[in-house]
Amino acid sequence: MRERLFSLIPNLTEEQCDKFVAYYDLLIDWNTRMNLTAITEKEEVAKKHFVDSLAALPYLKDGAKVADVGTGAGFPAIPLLIMNPTLDLTLVDSLNKRLVFLEEVLKTLDLRATCVHARAEDFGQNPLRRGAFDATVSRAVAALPVLLELTVPLLRVGGKAYCYKGDVADELPMAKSALHLLHCTAEAVSVPSDYGARTLVICTKNAPTPKTYPRKPGIPAKKPL
Repeated sequence: MRERLFSLIPNLTEEQCDKFVAYYDLLIDWNTRMNLTAITEKEEVAKKHFVDSLAALPYLKDGAKVADVGTGAGFPAIPLLIMNPTLDLTLVDSLNKRLVFLEEVLKTLDLRATCVHARAEDFGQNPLRRGAFDATVSRAVAALPVLLELTVPLLRVGGKAYCYKGDVADELPMAKSALHLLHCTAEAVSVPSDYGARTLVICTKNAPTPKTYPRKPGIPAKKPL
């Protein structure tokens, strides 16, 4: 894995590589006790989890306040934090046992982040969280119209939601109503990949989000904007 990581990630340091390897070891160990990932082979994890998670790295400024909504096994947050530990990251997930895993990862890798056990809909209506972030990142969470409702309310005006996607030819047109209602605009940036289409959809918040959004837990998925 080390050789593959050095070949895939420009300017990777030995310390960063050590952290990726330790992260992989923890991921595989914990995956025997709980469902964290279906991808377990070293080369596949390096490429499809670690490197893929870094798509938003060039866009995130040092010290940026970032929320990973639906962080799961820590993608993309942990790889981003390994590469830029100045990020002020909050990892949000609805399943507490995944956050127990992530706390162990952060401790082992000597990284700092805040882990929050919450439904994204509730997190987005929390007055202390709403409009408090420079950026959000989300990977393999929901269809774009749903994802926008869960992330855009967290952003300050001018903040950006980075949505990790595959082929968005169908999803982008479906998101027009959500973009309008949530007062944001989107652009799709192609991410180099040798295993299928990868796209980073970058959504910019242009005005405050109406208090209605996000709606109550479960509704965004059942009735997308």
